[in-house]
Amino acid sequence: MTKTDIAAVLTDIGVLLELKGENPFKIRAYQSGARVLESLAEEELAQRIAAKTLGEVKGLGEALVQKITELQQTGKLEFYEKLKASIPPGLVEMMSIPGVGPKKVKALHDQLGIDSIPALQQACLEGKVAALAGFGEKTQDKILDGIRNREAYGKRHLWAEAWEAAEPILAGLRKLPEVQQAEACGSLRRKMETVGDLDFLVATNTPAPVVEWFISHSNVKEVTAQGETKVSIRTESGIQADLRLVPPEQFVFALHHFTGSKDHNVQMRHRALQRGLSMSEWGLVPAEGEGTAKEKAALRGPQSDITTEAQLFQHLGLAFVPPELREGLGEIEASESGTLPRLLEASDIRGVFHNHTTESDGHNTLNEMTAAAQALGFDYLGIADHSKSSVQARGLDEKRLTAQVAAIRDLNASGKFTTYVFSGTECDILPDGRLDFADEMLAQLDYVVASVHSSFKQSREDMTQRIVRAIENPCVTMLGHLTGRLLLEREGYAVDTEKIIDAAIANHVIIELNANPYRFDMDWRHWRKAAEKGLLCSINPDAHRIGQLDYFQLGVGVARKGWLTKEHVVNTRSLSEMKKYLADKHR
Repeated sequence: MTKTDIAAVLTDIGVLLELKGENPFKIRAYQSGARVLESLAEEELAQRIAAKTLGEVKGLGEALVQKITELQQTGKLEFYEKLKASIPPGLVEMMSIPGVGPKKVKALHDQLGIDSIPALQQACLEGKVAALAGFGEKTQDKILDGIRNREAYGKRHLWAEAWEAAEPILAGLRKLPEVQQAEACGSLRRKMETVGDLDFLVATNTPAPVVEWFISHSNVKEVTAQGETKVSIRTESGIQADLRLVPPEQFVFALHHFTGSKDHNVQMRHRALQRGLSMSEWGLVPAEGEGTAKEKAALRGPQSDITTEAQLFQHLGLAFVPPELREGLGEIEASESGTLPRLLEASDIRGVFHNHTTESDGHNTLNEMTAAAQALGFDYLGIADHSKSSVQARGLDEKRLTAQVAAIRDLNASGKFTTYVFSGTECDILPDGRLDFADEMLAQLDYVVASVHSSFKQSREDMTQRIVRAIENPCVTMLGHLTGRLLLEREGYAVDTEKIIDAAIANHVIIELNANPYRFDMDWRHWRKAAEKGLLCSINPDAHRIGQLDYFQLGVGVARKGWLTKEHVVNTRSLSEMKKYLADKHR
């Protein structure tokens, strides 16, 4: 177990003892022990346990040392398991409701026999909870609200939704005069496709006004925890947000630590240890010597030579690793060897493909979409309305598609817009791998996006064969949303991704990175290897309205996680280069 895991167990023990009505001094010992443990560096904990010197750390008595050692070495603690077994699990679950702590749970259990959330909800509805001493109508109403919101609060959220909630909070924090620096951390900063909760980090010497602003922010629905250096809230959208406040000299170390990922941090701490250093959220301090990492950092004073993450990496002999790459997947080795890529930037994108108009299921006309693309500074825009088999999306038949191609040619000839429009289609891949239009129709277009929109339940082998057959059609320019997934709603269909990537490379077919925040498909985990093998990517917003054209920026974040550079992405090319590429593909 890591120090964080062990500290969590000690905290749980304190809570469980409080539920049983144990001695307050005993409860406090476990709570204090958890805090002390968090102040130790991971390597220091392991070294002290091995040397049997953990008891020398102030705040860790003999009983705690024995339990910490057992947890660290075996991953289990018999005392903890027995304690958990002695308490109805519903009591612990009740504490997930904001405002319902151990004391309230014990009172509810002792006085009303409540041992589960459904029983608690029923008691509240019957007015029994309000009648208890120390509760009242307001507390009862708050408990009911907490129960109703519990399911929503427990969900993960799309990156875009999380950023929508985080952006105004981050902007507000940065405007406060007491705040020297503020950043969002965690999976949001690393641009993971989904986010559990929000983590904000602030550098300040006067935390109280910052805490006050944070808990009174207009998007705050409730405050779930509040201390001097950490505050937790729920936003109106149901996302939990944690604010950590640190002195300015600690900020860069805490920023790296709370950005993560866990695997990246473990590797960085190991590298620091090889250089005789202990790395933690408190700072970078000598591994040898008495005291915890926190105490050493406090004694050493501000580390003025390290004020940015770039300097922190440099101190360990590394080039700066962008947050998107910090997943423990070879980024440290690449940083050390000087082979980290120059990642794609949003400014590299010159145009986007795979966009819809009112001709199928889009919400804006061809002219409106082109005007919006021009406003974004795009050199070109690809239109790819649905084909006829997508009846639910008002897919175009041959006659309507021919008319649309003519309209696009007329628009380009008119000179009305500086943005050039490429004519295309999102052509359904039928269950047997044939395309929804004959080659003669497809040959009239500038490009073709082939996508699966039906028969999702086919076997992995059949789906793979179906897509490969479509890729082998010389009219196909790119493959749309490879797995058909909808994040947090629908799993992708079963498919052999590696085989499809190989088929795309062999047939000079692009695979899109669908930048719709519900898709982010193909998944970032496949892109690095695929690009190294020669696969080209097109970052496509799959826009169905003008406001969604901007999704390309989300796609750039995903592409960066996949180690993609400008050279890997076809729509970083100029208009003349793009015209030549598509013409060559036709030939």
